[in-house]
Amino acid sequence: MLTKSQRSPHLAQLESESIFILREVVAEFKNPVMLYSVGKDSSVMLRLAQKAFYPAKIPFPLLHIDTGYKFPEMYAFRDAYVQEIGARLIVERNEEAIAAGAHPAQLGTDRCCQLLKTQALLDALNKHGFDAAFGGARREEEKSRAKERVFSVRDSQGQWDPKNQRPELWSLYNSRLQAGESVRVFPLSNWTELDIWEYIREDQIPVVPLYFAHERRVVPQADILIPQDVAQASVSDEKAITVHCRFRSLGCIPCTGAIRSEASDLNGILHEVVAARRSERENRVIDRSSEAAMEEKKREGYF
Repeated sequence: MLTKSQRSPHLAQLESESIFILREVVAEFKNPVMLYSVGKDSSVMLRLAQKAFYPAKIPFPLLHIDTGYKFPEMYAFRDAYVQEIGARLIVERNEEAIAAGAHPAQLGTDRCCQLLKTQALLDALNKHGFDAAFGGARREEEKSRAKERVFSVRDSQGQWDPKNQRPELWSLYNSRLQAGESVRVFPLSNWTELDIWEYIREDQIPVVPLYFAHERRVVPQADILIPQDVAQASVSDEKAITVHCRFRSLGCIPCTGAIRSEASDLNGILHEVVAARRSERENRVIDRSSEAAMEEKKREGYF
């Protein structure tokens, strides 16, 4: 792990900004939580939280919204890493929808996502009384996220109004809330995908092995490669092929596209990111239902 003086000035500035945001939230809100998706951005955000409050433990829990369709590697990494760093983990699921067999193949990606992610998240925040939730979203990864402030207020229903946002001049954040309101906080707003991977390399942050290229069974759909979904094995088996690939962004198995790749280490990933001309989220099926798919989900309360 590099010290602050050894880190590149650009990453050192981003790190300082993010740590300031984390400390500001803990100072201003009664019951914050960190949304933990087990992806690369969550891993960076978690490391920043460790630094922000060192040598004390992270003063808020991690919340994982589990759809039941995450990769086995993600569950294994989550449990092992959280135990290793001594963080408190809360796992919440929409058990009713899962028991009813909610799946994008039957419900469509929008409805499935609304039940298993958005509703599960809103229920969890309400259940535990969290008034501030850290998220790992970055402005450069998707156009609706580029609209969002660092402190993003949600109404009493957990919904977001992109036309009603607070100014954040000179990095001054308004933490005042009306009764029933909450706030989503995005410490990585000004980071890019390249910044994330450079920081992971410099800080030696562990990430899920799915980000590295291996031979995997996938089903071609349009211009993306969908992992062979174990819940739909009988349907996809005939169309599945073996491809050397990796994932730029991680989500649920049926909705996460892989890319053809030979990048088996961090240096290889960095070379690919520099050369990339498409957003990492273009390989996520949930963002493809309409041109404004992400914004529509965020208005409802999505991450």
